[in-house]
Order: sequence, then structure tokens, then C-alpha cells
Amino acid sequence: MHPLRVYVPGLSYHVIQRGHNRSAIFDQPCDYEFLVALVRYAAHRYATDVHAFAVMNNHYHLIATPTHNRALARTMEGIDAGYTRYYNRKHGRTGTAWNARYKAKPIEDETYWLTCLRYVELNPVSAKLVRAAELYRWTSFRVHAFGEFNDWLVPHALYTALGDTPTERQMAYRAMCPVSDTVVHLPQCLTP
Repeated sequence: MHPLRVYVPGLSYHVIQRGHNRSAIFDQPCDYEFLVALVRYAAHRYATDVHAFAVMNNHYHLIATPTHNRALARTMEGIDAGYTRYYNRKHGRTGTAWNARYKAKPIEDETYWLTCLRYVELNPVSAKLVRAAELYRWTSFRVHAFGEFNDWLVPHALYTALGDTPTERQMAYRAMCPVSDTVVHLPQCLTP
């Protein structure tokens, strides 16, 4: 039995979950859509504020802040169990869809929070899936950089502090992000 995971309410975490054997588990748009819908549902149900996401073909990232000490663990249980059931039904298989338990690294300072946001949202550019982050549909980049409508992501105070208006925040965030083909690296000790 795994030990109980308890997280600090109000502290953001960079959450990473990888497919079993690092294999692709998101093959079609409906797979990505289903995972995003699960994230939205579980975060609301278990009181976790999700600020950013990126869904790649064999893993996903979240930046999330639990509102109570079990919120993030319950949210992740809901997401991972729900996607495993979906994936197994779709592919006629059994067992877990995931490589291991998810990782959730605390984001304990402001600079790292913004670096992590860029890292998550620019992941498709770093992986050379697209030349520009706004071309990839399965991240929250367009919400932060261009104000694309989203009714479930919760703006974090560090993002809202980038400007007094939505337009100012979006411009400031775009200025922080490489234009294209540039890899954003996390500090070595913080790399997932």
C-alpha cells in the first residue's frame, strides 16, 4: 500500500504523469479531449485549482494548487483512474495506463513558478511537435498568451501580477516566452 499523499494547501505543484513504459497513450483528439475533461471535472470536484496544463502523446503536465491537504491526491486519483478505465475500454486491455505514481513537485518561489509555467506550456515546442506554442491545441498557452476563453482554469496570482489588464498580462507573458524552436529548461535540481 502506498503512503498517503498530503499536500500543502495554497502551495502550487508541478504535476507530471507518464504513460506505461513511456508509451503513447493519447493517440487521437478524443483521447486528449477526454483527459482535459477529466482534469476539469476532478479539479472542480476535489477542490484543486488548476492553473496550466500540457498534454503530450505519452505524458501530461499540470500546475495545480490544492485548497486542502488531500485535494491534489484526490484530484489525481480521479484523473488517472478515469483515464485508465477509458483507455482500457478503448483498447480492450487491463492494467494501469501509467508508468508509476504521478510526481508532484512543490513550486516554492515566484521565479520558479513562472519558469515552470513556461516549461509546461512550451513543452510541445521543446519536443519539436510545433514551431510555435500557439499552434499546439492541448496546452493552456493560448489562454495565458492570447486570452483564449477558458472557464475552468484558475488564474494564479503570479500570472495576474504580470499586468493590470488582461491585455497587459498577455503581452508580458508573450514577452517572457521564446518565439519558436527554443527550449525552456528548468533548473537541473527541479527537472521532472
